[in-house]
Amino acid sequence: MFKWITLSLSFFFSTLVLANSTEVKLEHFAKNYFDLWVATQASDASKEDIENYLALLTQDVGHQHLPYDSDDIRQPDGKENMRKGMLYYLGGHTEHSATLISITVGYNVVIIKYDTVSKGIHPQTKTEVRFSYDTTEVLEIENGKVSVIRKYSE
Repeated sequence: MFKWITLSLSFFFSTLVLANSTEVKLEHFAKNYFDLWVATQASDASKEDIENYLALLTQDVGHQHLPYDSDDIRQPDGKENMRKGMLYYLGGHTEHSATLISITVGYNVVIIKYDTVSKGIHPQTKTEVRFSYDTTEVLEIENGKVSVIRKYSE
């Protein structure tokens, strides 16, 4: 009986430590993800900044950004499509700031909430654009990389 109780308690405490360790790793991952994304939005952002951010994503990443992109289906060229879109807008901001509000972690999921204020020149219309919004990003994590991004902005 004593062995069973000892074994049960050992398993219980090791599970708590493992769960807490995973949460800490996911929280660190989320903070790094946010910082790398912010770097891609800077007025002096580079192709290297974009590649650093993209290194956190799976090749077939799904990306949904309502109301602009309503499909979050993973495609074999998901990362390449994101690269093309990010390069198109690279350097478009003349001003950008983002403030991290919160990070919530769960089982293979991270929720990041932040505020963003930006100003810039749209690459196609050449007109000035200004944005100020709150965003919630829900990231699904698979094998240490982001496999699906769902972005909701107000």
